[in-house]
Amino acid sequence: MAIPYAPISAPSPLQAPPHDNTRGFLFMALGFFGFGLTDMLAKVLTGHLPLLQVIWFRQSGLFLGVMVLLAMRGGHILRTPHPVLQLLRGVIALASAGCFVMSLRFVGLADATAVTFTAPFIVTLFGALLLKEPVGPRRWAAVITGFIGMLVVIRPGMGVFHPAIGFAFIAALCFAARQLLSRYLSGADSIATTVTYTSLTSFLLCSIPLVFVWQTPTELGVMAMCLAIAATAGLGEFLIIRGLDVGQAVVMAPVQYTMIIWSTLYGFLVFADLPDFWTFVGCGIIIASGLYTLYRERVLARRERRAAAEVGGRPAPKKT
Repeated sequence: MAIPYAPISAPSPLQAPPHDNTRGFLFMALGFFGFGLTDMLAKVLTGHLPLLQVIWFRQSGLFLGVMVLLAMRGGHILRTPHPVLQLLRGVIALASAGCFVMSLRFVGLADATAVTFTAPFIVTLFGALLLKEPVGPRRWAAVITGFIGMLVVIRPGMGVFHPAIGFAFIAALCFAARQLLSRYLSGADSIATTVTYTSLTSFLLCSIPLVFVWQTPTELGVMAMCLAIAATAGLGEFLIIRGLDVGQAVVMAPVQYTMIIWSTLYGFLVFADLPDFWTFVGCGIIIASGLYTLYRERVLARRERRAAAEVGGRPAPKKT
């Protein structure tokens, strides 16, 4: 999916400051640039190879990135008190990637990416219903506004979208479920541990049925794109993990919206597909609502820290 691992919640306490948000922003921006290129290559490859094989090449890059992470940090990052939930997150991640790549076969890059940006609103909705997280009227308003933005993009009933856009929405649902699991796991596992389990699980599950659909690329250009999609996915994964390591997650999260820039650019340059006026309007509504949602997440996290500090008998930190 377009926005695989950018967290919406506060970082796990296992991730130690100090933070360098400038460097983190740079790493994250480069990472999402790489993921935009990955999505473009996936769209091209779906015209040459079976869908499962395209997903496998994409996941193989993430797998190699995690292998580098394991080599750098050691096997201790695999320790978790919640192995079943970590494996479940990997299954959901594979479903998310599969649905998103399926949508790319028929839908423009910018349109599919815009629909996946509804994930933060779905997280807010399910967080309130399932995790009993407090959601005030302003955040509910942001959720409704973001959904309206998605309707502006796809304009149901007006004959301007392909039904496959539904796969992008399912991908967003899966991504939201993945983020809810991340919130539950964040108190016990670091982002590196969660990403490692997710990558290993999704890659292995994708590899099992690959023997039944495998088609060996014969054209040099297709072979080059297979290698490129693995490289860009792995590099993007590494850069985003690095960005989350050196920067604060609540500050880094809005960088995910740069994906719409790259999706629009790649869609125009490679597929001559420029979104229409209403798609840009819908994207603007979704992004504005998403940024406000992230802002409210940050405010809520700050209030929780202040409350915890007061309960602990320490003066609450000043607002920044």
